[in-house]
Amino acid sequence: MTDNASEIILHNYPQSPVAEKARVALGMKGLSWRNVEIPRLAPKPMLTKLTGGYRRTPVMQIGADIYCDTQCILQELERRYPTPTFFPTTDAGLIWALSRWTDGAMFDLAVKIVLGSAGEALPKDFAEDRGRLYLGADWAAGLKAANADLPHLASQMRAPLHWVNAQMSDGRAFLLGGHPAAIDAQLYHLVWFLRGRWDKGSAFLSEFSDLVRWEENVREIGHGTFVQMSPEDAIIKAKEHEPATAPFTDDLDPQGLKPGMRVVVSPDLDGGEQPVEGEVVVADHDRIAVHRFDADVGSLCVHFPRAGYRVDIVD
Repeated sequence: MTDNASEIILHNYPQSPVAEKARVALGMKGLSWRNVEIPRLAPKPMLTKLTGGYRRTPVMQIGADIYCDTQCILQELERRYPTPTFFPTTDAGLIWALSRWTDGAMFDLAVKIVLGSAGEALPKDFAEDRGRLYLGADWAAGLKAANADLPHLASQMRAPLHWVNAQMSDGRAFLLGGHPAAIDAQLYHLVWFLRGRWDKGSAFLSEFSDLVRWEENVREIGHGTFVQMSPEDAIIKAKEHEPATAPFTDDLDPQGLKPGMRVVVSPDLDGGEQPVEGEVVVADHDRIAVHRFDADVGSLCVHFPRAGYRVDIVD
């Protein structure tokens, strides 16, 4: 394992496709990490004590620095552990741009297929939680619409998977060539989700022979080396450390954010989620990080991507 101050703690649960993206990324880096299993459904009191309210999965913890969203997690892993890189070609900017598609429209489509196909078999509490998160306030109607629209939704997923299958048809091992890249993890979690959680997923994917070969290559990467850790021990770990993030802001920031300004941060959609309030530590084009204090934990710095998140200044 790494030293106490820099050891990686991943708060997640096994069935989460987004957590699978982070786990594969850790495998690509060959890293050792601590695995903290969190509840699938809110409330998640041990997690939100660290984040200040953010309840999505996964969350990465390093000391008293808390990283929310896999976009932010992958960026931080690359910064701390640049070798082997997530960007083995000169296409880093393109990879991040594509991730807005895999993590956005493509993931939303996969969720609609999985939730819609489950229909009446979906547990009510799970349907309400995920439906509200991904289908909006009128989630019940959205769930019915997804169920009725499954052939159309599958056709919308089929087209891009054909494109990826064609990309792999020259025999390459990974999307960009012989070495895995961030985009492999970012696309793989969708295929993993469809295969594992859609009753017709395996049959649907069987059409794409080169994609399936690629899927097996990514699966073989594994998740690095991990050992279990309790949520209580993760809280203790945060309490033992101070945030290690240095203040930084961008003079060109459109919102004029500066260190010490009080803000609230939340996903940039109406998912019914609790925003996180704190004082700006970092604000640039990639990241917003805020300092917050918890009476039971102490000082924490909570990091979010800038893309896909809303920052509002507290008056």
